[in-house]
Formats: sequence, structure tokens, C-alpha cells
Amino acid sequence: MKRLEALEVQRLEAPDKQISLTDPDARSMATSGRGTGMVGYNVQTAVDTKHHLIVAHEVTNVGNDRGQLFNMAKQAQEAIEAENLKVVADRGYFKGEEILACDEAGIEVTLPKPQTSGAQAEGRFGKRDFHFVPEDDEYRCPAGERLIWRMTTQEKGRTLHRYWSSNCQHCVIKAQCTPSPFRRVTRWEHEEVLEAVQERLDRDPGKMRLRRETVEHPFGTLKTWMGHTHFLTKTLPKVSTEMSLHVLSYNLKRAMNLMGAGSLLEAIKA
Repeated sequence: MKRLEALEVQRLEAPDKQISLTDPDARSMATSGRGTGMVGYNVQTAVDTKHHLIVAHEVTNVGNDRGQLFNMAKQAQEAIEAENLKVVADRGYFKGEEILACDEAGIEVTLPKPQTSGAQAEGRFGKRDFHFVPEDDEYRCPAGERLIWRMTTQEKGRTLHRYWSSNCQHCVIKAQCTPSPFRRVTRWEHEEVLEAVQERLDRDPGKMRLRRETVEHPFGTLKTWMGHTHFLTKTLPKVSTEMSLHVLSYNLKRAMNLMGAGSLLEAIKA
């Protein structure tokens, strides 16, 4: 118990409130099961849709993907020397600032927005049911009422605009909208970038299937080669090197399957 109490002191002193006695750089990673996880590393890859080659990769010990979109997309853009790039990612990468950075770099992103609204989960109208009218800087609700701009606030470095109507308490469908006196809608100053992402997804929902067929293919192959086991090394620099060797092996075998060994050797010599 004394040993565990001493470890608890160390854990609380750590910046992320975690310590690993097996590998000091390993961290808790969420898994697909609710409330489950494992200690390890977060491997990021960017894979081209045509040949399934890994064009960029990185190993991190951050337990989620929300801050990885621009980093990986930019690495992919530089690797293939593309002025413009189209990127498809899953909902775990959704973060407004990351999407904005991609947009400013000429990277077109398509990904679904996580459903975090309690209103939709409880069967009430979600934010998507409110239509923004840019020329009037206001929203129209499902009942046809105008939600006008009321205030602007700063939260965590983001500029947010708040909109609501004064007629909510007299609305006949208020029960389908909000249990509060008024339904307030918040709009980020760069919300139009997020709306463009949603419009692209609405036009072509099949892109999410393309994402699964593309990025999951190399991961499945590598895990099969590794025997579904752990990394053989410890600490982030060594694990990164180990992963780089796996990626190099994968890309070489993939290129040989696509081009043939002879053509690949000739291309390397050139």
C-alpha cells in the first residue's frame, strides 16, 4: 500500500496525470469499447486512395486524434508535393481549428461531425435544423422564427456569436426544441468552414466508406505481419523508429506488387 501511495503521488505530479512503469512514454489510449482502453501509442498514417501507399506517418502518445488532422494532412501534402489536397478522415479528427488550418493551407477536408448534442439524443431539434442566413446574420428555426444576434463572447481563444429569438415561450413546437425558456444557437466566427465540410459529406457520403477501405488496409496488413502483438521497443523515439521500418517494408512490398521488383529497382536507380 505504501508503494502504491508513493506511485499515486508521482502520478498526480505528472503533467497528464499518468505514469507507466513498463514504458515511461506509453499512455492510455481509448479503444472502440465504451469505457475501455489500453496503454500504448497512437500511430497516425496518411494513405493515398489509388495505390494504398503510406505517404506520411507519425507515432504519438496522445490518447486521441483531435489535434492530428492538420499535422498529418500537411505532411501528406508535402510528401506528394501537392499544392491542393483532398483529405478524408473519421469523426475522431473533428476539431474546428484543425479544419480551419487545413482550409487555409489548400487542404479540402471531408469528415463527419461528432454528435455531442443532448437535444438530438433526446429527440429534439439539433443545430442542423436551424438555417443560417448570412446576409441577415441570423438563424431561422424549424418554426420559421428569426434567431437574431445577441452577443459575442470569447471562450478558449474562440470568438463565438450567440443567437436566439424572443418568441420561444409562445412557440407551439417548443417541446420539440428546448426545455429552457429560449433556444440559443452558438456560431463560431469560422463556422462557414465547418458548414462546407458538412456540405461535402452530404453530397458524397460514400467518401467515408472510401476512408475505411483506404487507411484501414495498411493497418490490417501491418498488424498481421506483426502478429497482432506489441511493439518490440520502448520509449517514443525507439517505437517511432520501429514503426518507420514497418512502414518502409509495407511500402516496398506494395510497390513491388504494383510495379514488379524489376521496375521498382529501375525506378530507385533513376
